[in-house]
Amino acid sequence: MTLTSTSLTKDDSEKNYPIWITGAEALMDSLKVHDVKVIFGYPGGAILPIYDAVHKAENDGWLKHYMVRHEQGGSHAADGYARSTGEVGVCFGTSGPGATNLVTGIATAQMDSVPLVVVTGQVPRPAIGTDAFQETDIFGITLPIVKHSWVVRDPSDIAKVVSEAFFIASSGRPGPVLIDIPKDVGQEFFNYERILPGEIIPKGFKRNGEINDADINQAIELIQESSRPLLYVGGGAISSGAHEEVETLANNYQIPVTTTLMGKGVFDERDDLSVGMLGMHGTAYANFAVTECDLLIAVGARFDDRVTGKLDTFAPSAKVIHIDIDPAEVNKNRRVDVAIVSDVAKALSKINEKSFINKTSCNTKNWLEKINFWKNKHPLFVPPEEGEIYPQEVLLKVRDFSPEAFITTDVGQHQMWAAQYLRNAPRRWISSAGLGTMGFGLPAAMGVKAALPNEEVICIAGDASVLMNIQELGTLSQYGLNIKLVIINNRWQGMVRQWQESFYDERYSSSDMSCGEPDFVKLAESFGVKGFLISERKQLLNEFKSALDFDGPALINVRVRRGENCYPMVPPGKSNAQMVGYVNSES
Repeated sequence: MTLTSTSLTKDDSEKNYPIWITGAEALMDSLKVHDVKVIFGYPGGAILPIYDAVHKAENDGWLKHYMVRHEQGGSHAADGYARSTGEVGVCFGTSGPGATNLVTGIATAQMDSVPLVVVTGQVPRPAIGTDAFQETDIFGITLPIVKHSWVVRDPSDIAKVVSEAFFIASSGRPGPVLIDIPKDVGQEFFNYERILPGEIIPKGFKRNGEINDADINQAIELIQESSRPLLYVGGGAISSGAHEEVETLANNYQIPVTTTLMGKGVFDERDDLSVGMLGMHGTAYANFAVTECDLLIAVGARFDDRVTGKLDTFAPSAKVIHIDIDPAEVNKNRRVDVAIVSDVAKALSKINEKSFINKTSCNTKNWLEKINFWKNKHPLFVPPEEGEIYPQEVLLKVRDFSPEAFITTDVGQHQMWAAQYLRNAPRRWISSAGLGTMGFGLPAAMGVKAALPNEEVICIAGDASVLMNIQELGTLSQYGLNIKLVIINNRWQGMVRQWQESFYDERYSSSDMSCGEPDFVKLAESFGVKGFLISERKQLLNEFKSALDFDGPALINVRVRRGENCYPMVPPGKSNAQMVGYVNSES
């Protein structure tokens, strides 16, 4: 029996299938089947049939669509949604410039292994390849930065494509996928049949094999033989939800833990075993620890250049255990002694289980004493309580006033200071690491708030970065998204200026942002967002908390010391132990 209908309602679970509907309605129903409740996007001509179906879905009450002010903002918002929840983020854009505006967000998600389903409109099928108005080959453009992509040429394929898209985006190492839908495909009626999540496994898909017990045993043997082990934990541990397993392994063997920028939050940085972030702007004691360890246990990390510094001097005396779900990362940058290709949480659970049965400890007492010595001798910089506001103290205030907040960041000095001084729970640190995308923080915060409306959400931005997507203040205003945008304002492209000072003989070419800087408070208020200006230390002490506690979206412009550099810093081409600018305490 074939039903004829132009709409699926919220009571459609008992309908008989197939049902006569449009491709656009089939897309929306397929998204509903995959438990999509939030979409970020911006309409345009080629995607209008889909937006007509969006209108119906919102009226039926199962969907909330957030109209962003720029497609890039939509992709970053979907990214923030995914990172904060562990679910697949979804965003829409139209053909041509709408689709190309999504590219930066797609690349950001690909570099940081974030699951996204990106849906773009396309010109009608007969116009494809004719250089029609607003036609671009977004399928071809995005091939290097997606896990998979489709151009849907038959509406009857939509349910299958959506099912495959969610499966691929979230399986294995997560990442973005793209579905390109020509306008006439969205308009065409056909007999639609639902496909439920997991019903279709893509051709050629291979799950990782069973974990080899011999590899687990060898890893445990190396841990037990080690006297200076170090856990080096990356974003893969966040993706797999492995924070409890990391904590158990660290505590069982008393192994110190360092994290990457992506791994921040997987281990409590207030714990004595934590040595904070390592790498170019990591703590001095983390970089010393990785240089002198005799065993490096890499968990969901990929030996990125910003972590390793000069690669052949990274953990030079250490044996290496590498646990990662992506076999392409194993032995890519660093040869390892034991490789375990697996979901990180599963592998660590096996190690912990066997370790508990054997109950063999690891003697790290002297190693931990040495690390504590480094912590005391080379702590992070403590800003003085006089003169201009130091950027570091703004982050310390955020840490004190909002210890449980979800934090998103833009990219630059403020990002590194935030990583150094803030302490975050799992999934509460959200930052563009691999691509380093300026303008990421504000729209990502929108995605977090849309997903978790009752949580405190703070975006830490720089005055240069925030201008990349400042128009999203309009989205905050329209939907009343209670986000606090804290601008660390030094009137520079801060990290660019620091590099020009350090490596280009202080030739500050095109990095000074003071000329043409907007009045951020007035700009915020022009969008209907509350604005605050903090320019003196007494305001930071007395008014900053009130601004963070304001009931509604707010921009907080904090003017800080202009010439402050972000240290420690590993210069390009140097080893992690050759940092500059780190504190050398006599205490």
